[in-house]
Amino acid sequence: MAKHSPLILAPALPPDTLIMDIAAAARLLESGDQLTRIVAAPGALTEAPPGLTLTRATTLASPGQLTESFHLNLTALGLLAWVVGLFIVQAALGLALEQRLGMLRTLRVLGVSGRSLVLALSLELLLLGLIGALAGIASGVWLARLLLPDVAATLGSLYGAGIGQELNLPWHYWVGGLAVSLGGLLLAGSGVLWRAARLNMLELGQMQAWRSGYRRQLSLMSIGGAFAMGVALALYVWLRFQPPGDGLVTGFTLVAALLLASALWLPPFLALLLKALTYLARRRPLIHWALADMQLQLPGLSLAMMALLIALATNLGVGSMVGGFRLTFLDWLDQRLVAPLYLNAPAEQYADIDAWLADRPEVFERLLTRRSDATLQAATTPEGSRSIGTPIELYGITPGESLTPHWPLLATQQDRSSAWAAFSDGAIFINEQLATAENLSPGDRLTLNAPGANETLTIAAIYPDYGNPSGQVLMASPQLAARFDAPPSSIGLVLSDDANVDALRTALLERFDLGSDALSDQREIKRIATEIFERTFTITRALNALTLAVAALALLASLLTQARSRRQQLAPLWALGVPRAQLAQLNLAQLSGAAISHRPGFPCPFPGIAITWGLVAIINVAAFGWRLPLYLFPGEMAVTLATAVGVALLAAALPTLRFWRASPRALLAEEANQ
Repeated sequence: MAKHSPLILAPALPPDTLIMDIAAAARLLESGDQLTRIVAAPGALTEAPPGLTLTRATTLASPGQLTESFHLNLTALGLLAWVVGLFIVQAALGLALEQRLGMLRTLRVLGVSGRSLVLALSLELLLLGLIGALAGIASGVWLARLLLPDVAATLGSLYGAGIGQELNLPWHYWVGGLAVSLGGLLLAGSGVLWRAARLNMLELGQMQAWRSGYRRQLSLMSIGGAFAMGVALALYVWLRFQPPGDGLVTGFTLVAALLLASALWLPPFLALLLKALTYLARRRPLIHWALADMQLQLPGLSLAMMALLIALATNLGVGSMVGGFRLTFLDWLDQRLVAPLYLNAPAEQYADIDAWLADRPEVFERLLTRRSDATLQAATTPEGSRSIGTPIELYGITPGESLTPHWPLLATQQDRSSAWAAFSDGAIFINEQLATAENLSPGDRLTLNAPGANETLTIAAIYPDYGNPSGQVLMASPQLAARFDAPPSSIGLVLSDDANVDALRTALLERFDLGSDALSDQREIKRIATEIFERTFTITRALNALTLAVAALALLASLLTQARSRRQQLAPLWALGVPRAQLAQLNLAQLSGAAISHRPGFPCPFPGIAITWGLVAIINVAAFGWRLPLYLFPGEMAVTLATAVGVALLAAALPTLRFWRASPRALLAEEANQ
């Protein structure tokens, strides 16, 4: 009876991974003595073993550079969420202070000093902040443990960057998170504590005391927004004169300045809009009162509106970038993978396989690819010649009838047809990453050095290479074989319309004694690539969902907080004879208007579009070396607006229902208690 080894679960492994003894794996795969991959120490191999292709680790992205860019993006999102949280907390504390002014006045009259009152409020903030910070850190660690395996597996699959699968946070991370949370709370609450300490005892119960000087604040906001916009324009002009791959931190600063300008201009814009509408409705008393009431509520909602504008514009911008990347990536896959079948075989068999396939009538075209390594020694541009010394990858393709029309080109020296003609004659294409990193253009000349070869070639075009972190030079496969002796790596098989794919697969595998994994289906390649892509942005989607949820909850809390004071103002209107149904509709319209007015699509989608542009045109280029097309998704904007309206209706439904069910005596009592 065979003895079976126990199955041990290892959390450190990527998803869907099984590690076992190599002999047992060979028996299960029925591969005999054939090895598909060997990992060697640096410098251990000077040439590949028979049947294998040597790929040096230097051609991959540096894990340090990759994780540095990854950390920078996550840090920027985290800092943005922290700033948004400060706005929301400050707005909530201001509204809470407004509701508690009566109690604070009573305490002061009873002899409680202002210093003791501020100290008590500070201790209250500290206690609530400590509870919230611990809950936030615990939920953040849970979310990190949930997302880490997918993120680590994706980075390993795409870039070969080894990242641990287990989350180990040292003590200073916990202390730092607690300090950041409490520091942000004290920063957000300092203004509220200052106002509570300085307000006159007899004015604590008057709402006008909180709103005094709001016009001056609107003027300062307008000036601050103009200054932030000026900084953004200055940074944009400065970036125009920098190399395309530089300016990652500057790009984040530019986006932050645009967001800040939009947020600071929002309250003055709404104040002007409400003032204009109030003037137009001067002959409609009830509507005039409703607009004037919204103006009265604007100071208490300004910070919440600014915070929500930043949060939701970021959500829209990042969502547009991810959606645009998805569309571009899938379209790029369709353009690149034009052959239904791709064959990977030992290098010494390709000549015989190619000759055998040439006699098969169902094979319309054979797209042979080759790979090799080289060093980019120098580049000659109109500005002069400069030494570089960067390792690059050489990749050879067959420019046939099937591939050429679908291969995308970003820039050419003349036109597309001339570029492909020059490519067939020995010119090269370079990927966008290499062009960005070395500031190269079509027409420049590159000196490439490889063992036994040293060639100077002209750049005919630049092509997109999404997801590849390293520089790549593209050549025609015959030219790459002749100049750099590059071995074949795969063959793409373009078949005729009436070809029997299963019969060809069986005949090819049996004729050359190949394993079942030697022939890959185009659909399977696309499926695997798409799965890797979807995992890449798991953490981004999670952060976007959390941002949207926080924004919706903040909007709901702000509107519910304002509902009590609005109900007190509706009571005298009811007493004057305005029907309850009309008052309920008026209240609903006010809340919905307040929600819609601060969306990133009102009065224009500028903040969300600005973030999307900054991400795809500046930050993504500086971080990864390639630029995405700018895509806008009206559907996402509609969902964002629908979310605002839905939350507003929910926030309006509860106080409206209470107002509808309240007795006349209760309504009059609320008016008497104002």
